[in-house]
Amino acid sequence: MSLKDYHYNLPQRLIAQQPTAERGASRLLVLGAACDGCQDMRFAQLPELLRAGDLLVLNNTRVVKARLAAHKLSGGRAEVLLERPVDGFAGRRFLAQVRASRAPVVGGELVFGSGISAVVTARHADLFELCLSVGSLGELLEAEGQMPLPPYIKRPPGVADEHRYQTVFARYDGAVAAPTAGLHFNRNLLEALAAARIEIAYLTLHVGAGTFQPVRVADPAHHRMHAERLVVNARLCEQVAATRARGGRVVAAGTTCVRALESAAMDGSLKPLHGETALFIYPGFRFRVVDALISNFHLPCSTLLMLVSAFAGRRRVLAAYQHAVAREYRFFSYGDAMFMEPCEADGA
Repeated sequence: MSLKDYHYNLPQRLIAQQPTAERGASRLLVLGAACDGCQDMRFAQLPELLRAGDLLVLNNTRVVKARLAAHKLSGGRAEVLLERPVDGFAGRRFLAQVRASRAPVVGGELVFGSGISAVVTARHADLFELCLSVGSLGELLEAEGQMPLPPYIKRPPGVADEHRYQTVFARYDGAVAAPTAGLHFNRNLLEALAAARIEIAYLTLHVGAGTFQPVRVADPAHHRMHAERLVVNARLCEQVAATRARGGRVVAAGTTCVRALESAAMDGSLKPLHGETALFIYPGFRFRVVDALISNFHLPCSTLLMLVSAFAGRRRVLAAYQHAVAREYRFFSYGDAMFMEPCEADGA
């Protein structure tokens, strides 16, 4: 496997800088199991692609205001992006990415706008462990945090992003990036799916800032993923088993759902899992749970593009991306989506 195998050309104008005027108004590019090319649809037509008895799995993580402005005691500016709490949001310790002209050293201090400071207590590769002087991480984020829009959205976050960069079913605080496939769902669509006898289930995977970490090695198999916290509960495992028994499909809404489900089935059968995953899915991976996938378009040479390539076939996916570029689909977090099934022929 070579990193260059996952490159494609994308005009900057196709990177969505704003969400659609209405949630659910995006386009949907379909790669079906028949291996007969791709089809242009609207996301609102998703019920036409699912069948009674299918199980749709959604990620109910909630994005927190994870981006913080700070300065070092020397006066240099710094930007802190939360990766995850160490002791929960009620605690003071957390892991973060820190951008500054010079990286802080262990024992160094960062000061936030309110005057609250944090000491760097350790460094773990490109993550810094920080400990607040007073208060809790949750209080700091609520008072000073901004929504952590991805780096390819070239504007500051606005009030609307607090609503639109969040799914309508978000429940548990912890993500620092949205599970973007879930952003397309509105209440009307969820009701339409339920009326069509599509069962809906939930898991939690708190998306970390590492989701935007570029692959820096020529052979992506040597790339190391950041760990992300997840919960796959017993109820979901029962729903998957019941879906299998009735001949339905497990449809994952987003790569986060794929990673959570497949992490919970790594020993061969799906079991409850409450912990962390650093699972890296790339071509050659054996999928045990997921039968169909809904996903946004992903960055060239990214681990997420490798995941969807593993699922639907690299050549098929890259051909579909070329189709999407030619027809000016909107890309990335606030962009359009794809519905994918593995190719019945050979998955190539």
